[in-house]
Amino acid sequence: MGDISFSYGISNGNGNAVGVQRKSCWYEEEIEENLRWCFALNSILHTGATQYQDIQLLDTKPFGKALVIDGKLQSAEIDEFVYHESLVHPPLVTHPNPKTIFIMGGGEGSTAREIIRHKTVQKLVMCDIDQEVVEFCKSYLAVNREAFCDPRLELIINDARAELERREELYDVIIGDLADPIEGGPCYQLYTKSFYEFTVKPRLNKGGIFVTQAGPAGIFSHTEVFSCIYNTLRQVFSYVVPYSAHIPSYADTWGWIMASDSPLMLNADELDLRIEQRIEGENRYIDGKTFTSASTLSKAVRKSLDNETHVYTEGNARFIYGHGHGTAYKHN
Repeated sequence: MGDISFSYGISNGNGNAVGVQRKSCWYEEEIEENLRWCFALNSILHTGATQYQDIQLLDTKPFGKALVIDGKLQSAEIDEFVYHESLVHPPLVTHPNPKTIFIMGGGEGSTAREIIRHKTVQKLVMCDIDQEVVEFCKSYLAVNREAFCDPRLELIINDARAELERREELYDVIIGDLADPIEGGPCYQLYTKSFYEFTVKPRLNKGGIFVTQAGPAGIFSHTEVFSCIYNTLRQVFSYVVPYSAHIPSYADTWGWIMASDSPLMLNADELDLRIEQRIEGENRYIDGKTFTSASTLSKAVRKSLDNETHVYTEGNARFIYGHGHGTAYKHN
């Protein structure tokens, strides 16, 4: 749960202020039991609720503008490029000639922004269930406005599963830029073996690549969902590559997983050459050496992934810690 608090002085952890200092405004998110992450705010730019989820836009002191959905920080202005470059560029650069792309989720627009930088892309479908979030992000996140106006983009408001099942065309890359699997949330069914096997895989062209964000991937947090999403994809695809990067505003290492029935092996020099040839502008984070490092997981995480036996199903789901419905309150 993400909380916004107003306080005078320094919090003692029980919501009470000790000492007398100038007024401050803080955002607090419970990462796990007995561990909370908080940072100072300049202001609250927007707070509201859609049919599907709660939404807040915060102006934070350490991370710039930050988008919070259902009490979980989704992205922050200062470091969102790490997440979105890591999600988009490895699969698109690994694919020999990606022309058609389908994004599940992605209403913020940052994933589309990175995809349209690829010269090979001819058609991009972005399917998000929440039109209010999409319109909100169009209005408030100026950095992504160009992406929403690109003629290659087809924006669909629908459930991603229903849209993929409805469509007949195939895609070179399908990207899962979905909300985290939270208990009671709208997206956990889109991390299941049945969804990957019967909905995603049939919509991929030969040699196609699927990639998904896969939750926290830290030395301890990777056992929440990262390891079982990896093992689930191994049941469906012949080649599966997990990778991770530290994202400061998340206060953790984050994970992504690529999967395909074609080999996903390119060395750093080959990746750099394709990046130079195919992508407009310069990446701030991902290059060949960075991806090689990102896909070289620590010994502890590799061992855990190798030993994971849990397969993600609707009846046997795992969730990241916490739940939605962030609230705002004021200390008196």
